[in-house]
Amino acid sequence: MNGPEILIRFAPELGLFVQHDRRGGPTKAVTDGASTLGHVVESLGVPLTEVGSLVVDGAEVAVSHVPAADESVEVRAVPRPQPLPDAPLRFLLDVHLGTLARRLRLLGVDAAYESTDIGDPALATRSAAERRVLLSRDRGLLRRRELWAGAYVYSDAPDEQLRDVLSRFAPALHPWTRCMACNGSLRAASKEEVAERLEGGTRGTYEVFAECGECGRVYWRGAHHDRLEGIVARAVAEFSPPPPLPENPLGAGA
Repeated sequence: MNGPEILIRFAPELGLFVQHDRRGGPTKAVTDGASTLGHVVESLGVPLTEVGSLVVDGAEVAVSHVPAADESVEVRAVPRPQPLPDAPLRFLLDVHLGTLARRLRLLGVDAAYESTDIGDPALATRSAAERRVLLSRDRGLLRRRELWAGAYVYSDAPDEQLRDVLSRFAPALHPWTRCMACNGSLRAASKEEVAERLEGGTRGTYEVFAECGECGRVYWRGAHHDRLEGIVARAVAEFSPPPPLPENPLGAGA
């Protein structure tokens, strides 16, 4: 680009996305005189899903603003919790975030997940059609214009990924109400209703069951109960306001 020169500063939280020499303070950037400020920011590495606001010479502007020579630009990170358009808070996760999807479902958060790679255009289109926040570690995917909303997942560790999403979006938590396999809603089921789908040891050991209304998967307090209960307890303690959520009626699944 060979046009107006601006001075641009990125919030520290956005340092991951920009070159090292742009992380310490304001730096110069040359624009082409026609591209929007949103385009300039993305060309410097930052997906607009991670931008909370753009401030030019002390006044907030839209991403469609075309920067002029000598403007001073501040790129701020999204606030936490992040406000979203008026729609039920629902997520869509890409193929690389299966563990995060299962943990969100464990907490009762609506989290659709593609277990196969259906391609960036299809993911972005589904995000728009179903008004779901697309969660991904793919920066290119988060730049697609079809997205309804999106968010970069900053860690590759499941524990940190979960804390990141819960702190950013503050979803209501309703543990043990969603199927970890398909995201469907769970309902209480008697042993008689599910007996034919249980192995002998399970039938003889457990009395309390739940069933997914979508895929028919059966849940009970199984061998992984303590580990899952720990995930739930930590999330509820940190991210759910009082009063405390109801006691876990079930547990790990088949």
